[in-house]
Amino acid sequence: MKLLMHICCANCALYPLTVIRQKGIDVKGLWFNPNIHPYTEYKSRLDALKKLEALWVLNVEYIDYYGLKEYLRNVVGNEDNRCEYCYTVRLEETAKKAREINADAFTTSLLVSPYQKFDMIIDIGRMMQDRYSIEFYFEDYRKGFNDGRRMSKELELYRQKYCGCIYSEMERYGY
Repeated sequence: MKLLMHICCANCALYPLTVIRQKGIDVKGLWFNPNIHPYTEYKSRLDALKKLEALWVLNVEYIDYYGLKEYLRNVVGNEDNRCEYCYTVRLEETAKKAREINADAFTTSLLVSPYQKFDMIIDIGRMMQDRYSIEFYFEDYRKGFNDGRRMSKELELYRQKYCGCIYSEMERYGY
């Protein structure tokens, strides 16, 4: 199987990549995260993935787009539904890219985090599967979240403190 995996960050990619590779699946990564703010955070996560790519000899494609204006235009006034917008934008781009490269399926590293809305990710992934006629491959990787954190420390990767958007940063620091 040829799989395209959306990678939200190096930390979240570690455990799913380990499992997927152990299954003998040919996986390619895709960096596309226009939701991450501020720019310094975006850059730190991007650099961490590039470091992981070199350490693990990964195949990763980068859509290096800092989409602050577009993100805010789509969530301001509807902040309670920002995750749905965020997942949709990233999974849609991944599904389109998977079709473009003739992958058999697509997935996302978001499926590892206990802080993400797992069922919503699955629903949106299935919607993109139907829209783009390409399989949404998913597993519940949350059981390996702490393994990924341990691996991240061992590899000395940048470890973020919040999901990525400006609103999750605000919530993380107690506002």
